[in-house]
Amino acid sequence: MSLPPCFSTNENAARATPLVLLDSASLPAWLAKQPAAIGRWTQAQNFNADTGSALLVPDAEGAPRCALAGIGDVEDPYASAFLPFALPPGDYRLDPRSPHAVDPGILLLGWGLGAYRFERYRASQRPPARLVLEDTAAELSESFALLKASTLVRDLINTPTEDLGPDQLEAVAHRLAQAYGATIQVIVGDALLTENFPAIHTVGRASHRTPRLIELHWGNPAHPHVAIVGKGVCFDTGGLDIKTVDGMRNMKKDMGGAAHALGLAQLVMATHLPLRLTVLIPAVENSVAGNAFRPGDVIRTRAGITVEVDNTDAEGRLVLCDALAYATEYAPNLLLDFATLTGAARVALGPELPALFCNDERLASEYLDASARVRDPVWRMPLWRPYESYLKSNVADLVNTGNSRMAGAITAAVFLERFVPATLPWAHIDGYAWNDAERPGRPAGGEAQGLRAAFALLKRRFAK
Repeated sequence: MSLPPCFSTNENAARATPLVLLDSASLPAWLAKQPAAIGRWTQAQNFNADTGSALLVPDAEGAPRCALAGIGDVEDPYASAFLPFALPPGDYRLDPRSPHAVDPGILLLGWGLGAYRFERYRASQRPPARLVLEDTAAELSESFALLKASTLVRDLINTPTEDLGPDQLEAVAHRLAQAYGATIQVIVGDALLTENFPAIHTVGRASHRTPRLIELHWGNPAHPHVAIVGKGVCFDTGGLDIKTVDGMRNMKKDMGGAAHALGLAQLVMATHLPLRLTVLIPAVENSVAGNAFRPGDVIRTRAGITVEVDNTDAEGRLVLCDALAYATEYAPNLLLDFATLTGAARVALGPELPALFCNDERLASEYLDASARVRDPVWRMPLWRPYESYLKSNVADLVNTGNSRMAGAITAAVFLERFVPATLPWAHIDGYAWNDAERPGRPAGGEAQGLRAAFALLKRRFAK
C-alpha cells in the first residue's frame, strides 16, 4: 500500500520526534514525571494543553526532544487534525505513554484529514508533518479506506465544473467500477426520454454537456440490497430563475451529493461489506439556453407523478425524483440519498450539520447513533407531511416549490418522499458539503459531511 505523503513507515520511528497527547487536566501529572527543564519550557511558552495547541520541546542541544499536543475528544478524528500543520515538517511517532490514549486508526484518519490540501492547480506552500505508522497496514485498512473516501469527496467537490462535468463524473464512476469489480451502465442524452427519465433530461437539456444517469452495481445478489442516490448537478446557474452572483459562486459544489454517494460506494466496496449495492447518479448541468425548461412547465416524471415547475432553481429535487423512483423499482432493503438540496437547511442548521430526514424510526435511530459514535454529526429534521399543502398545483399533482418561504428543507424532503414507498426504509441527507472558511483540519472548500456516519450505519446494520 502506497502511503499518502503525510505518513511515514515504521523504519523511520527511531529518528521520529515522540508525540505526547495531553489535555489541560493531564498536563500537570505528566510534567511532574519529566525533567524540570520541560516544565520551565512549557511555562515560558504558556502551553496549557488547550485543545488545538501544540508545542515542540527542545533538548539541551536545541534538537526536538518531544512534541506536545492538546487534544479534546479522543474519539473524534478532527481532534488531532490540526497537527499536520501545527507541527513543523518532519516525522513524529505517537508516544505510547501519552496520557490521552488514542486509537491509532482514529489518529491516522484525523491526521490525514488535517493534512489534506487540494493541489490540482496549485502546490501547497509547505509539506505537512508526517506521522509514523507503527501498526500494520491490515490493522489500519478501514481508516485508510475512510481517509481515501473522504479525500475523493473533497477532491470531486473542489474540482471546477470545466474539469468535472457530467461526463467526467461518469469517468470517475467508471474508474471505481474497474477498481472494485463493479458493473456500470449510463443512459445519456435523448435516451433518457426513451428510457423514461424525463425529469433528468428536462433539467440537463440546456447544457452543451449532455445529461445522463450513471448506474453502478456491485456485490453478491444474495446479500441485502442497499441503493444509494446522489444529486449530481455539476453546476447550477438556477436556470431561467437565475441565481444571484453570490448564490452562483460556489455552485460547482452542487454535485456534492453525487460525491458522497460515490465516496460511500467506494467505502463499501473497499471494505467488502456484505451488501448488494446499487448507486444512481443523475448527472446534469442546470444551464440557461433557448431550450431551458421554464417556470410553468409540467414534467411527467418516471413515477407518473406530474410536477409543475414553479422555480427552475429547485432542480435538484427534479433529478432526484426520477432516480429515487428508479431505485425503488429494484425493491432494495434500504434507500439512502445525498444532496446539496436547500439553502433552508443551512439557515436552520448552519453549514456543519447536515439535515437528516427519514421515514423509518428504527433507521433514524440507527443513523443518529452511528453519527454520535463516529463523531460525524447529522441532525434529524421532521418529515412534516401537512406541509405537502405548500406543494399543491392547480394544473399538476405537485409543484416543485411552493410560494411560501417557510420550511423549505422540509417541503423539499416531503416532495421527495412522494417518490418512495412508505414500506421502504429511506433516509435523505440535505448537506452543505463545504467549508466556507479555513479551520484546522477543515480546509476551505469541499467537505465530506455525514459520510462516516452513513458508513458506520451500514457497517453496524449489515456487517457480519
